[in-house]
Amino acid sequence: MIKGESDDSYNNLITSVSNQINSLYNDYITKLYEYNNSTSEALDAMEEDNKVKATFFCLVRESEIDSLLPTIRTIQTRFNNKFGYPWIFVSDEEFSDNFKEIIRDKIPQNVSFGVIPKEHWSYPDWIDQKKAEEIRNDKSMSGIPYFNSESYRHMCRYESGFFYRHPLLNGYEYYWRVEPDTQIFCDLDYDVFQWMKDNDKKYGFTLTMREFPATIPSLWSSTQTFLKENPQYIAEDNLLNFISNDEGKTYNMCHFWTNFEIAAIDFWESEAYSKYFEFLDHNGGFFYERWGDAPVHSIAVSYFLNKDKIHFFQEIGYYHKPNLNCPYDIDIWKHYNCSCIRQNDFTHRKYSCGNRYFDVQGLRKPDGWDKMAAI
Repeated sequence: MIKGESDDSYNNLITSVSNQINSLYNDYITKLYEYNNSTSEALDAMEEDNKVKATFFCLVRESEIDSLLPTIRTIQTRFNNKFGYPWIFVSDEEFSDNFKEIIRDKIPQNVSFGVIPKEHWSYPDWIDQKKAEEIRNDKSMSGIPYFNSESYRHMCRYESGFFYRHPLLNGYEYYWRVEPDTQIFCDLDYDVFQWMKDNDKKYGFTLTMREFPATIPSLWSSTQTFLKENPQYIAEDNLLNFISNDEGKTYNMCHFWTNFEIAAIDFWESEAYSKYFEFLDHNGGFFYERWGDAPVHSIAVSYFLNKDKIHFFQEIGYYHKPNLNCPYDIDIWKHYNCSCIRQNDFTHRKYSCGNRYFDVQGLRKPDGWDKMAAI
């Protein structure tokens, strides 16, 4: 090859790479501006109205829009049309203009759309992807929900340690996590975010249950290793007895079902949780096992928070197939105009951990709860 031709090819390559880098950088700056601008508008409006800086946060794929729209409608009708909080939708892929237009048509409040950063939805350097694939393909685990799913593992890792770092959440104090194909059946006549702040609550939930042991065989031992090295993070009046029947020797598999949670963002940003997630992430269990964000969140909340910072929302009437949170207390059911069937409430049933939570927190159980405990 003639020397001049070689130089030209090299220069063309450098120019091409440089242009691609500049294009990616400009796209990043544009998105960052859109994130900051959208968040700023919502926060300014809430500050002007003297409202808590809170938002609905929904991780969703565009293909789920048919199951998302009824969820939006029920939340807007039962709660948000009265209080007007903004919404945030994120995905690992860019949303189309058509998707955004449909969503904005259903929500009169501020709505923001974001893309999850690549590094938050990919394999970290220390994960052996071949090993992870072999584990996912283990046929002996085929009966475990989502065990062979790669995307489910990325989702669990993202919801465990990255969602609260998205630029769209900058400046917010609280969030309400929303998932498609869910509903609420009760009319909330009070501002749940304001209530959380006024009562200094950090974590709120509606449903509890037990995890599949096969999905987290080493999560508890990993947690105990972390706590032995970092005992300063254990809250003095914690909720350990909710997640362990023997003072921490073993995990009883109880967890809050995190497809619904109302929580303070600063808890996930705390030193205790940040270091805990980092420790778990390097352990590899999100990919080598099938650690869910529900047990991870629940263990952290139970260890790192005093138990009076945790709240059970029994009046929301939340449904996520196949389980329902419906106020079994007839007075609560009537007060919030609930349209769910009380006898279908999951709170006090066998597979739920609701009874244990009530006992540990010293809460009064509704009349007739024992009938549900036998189901």
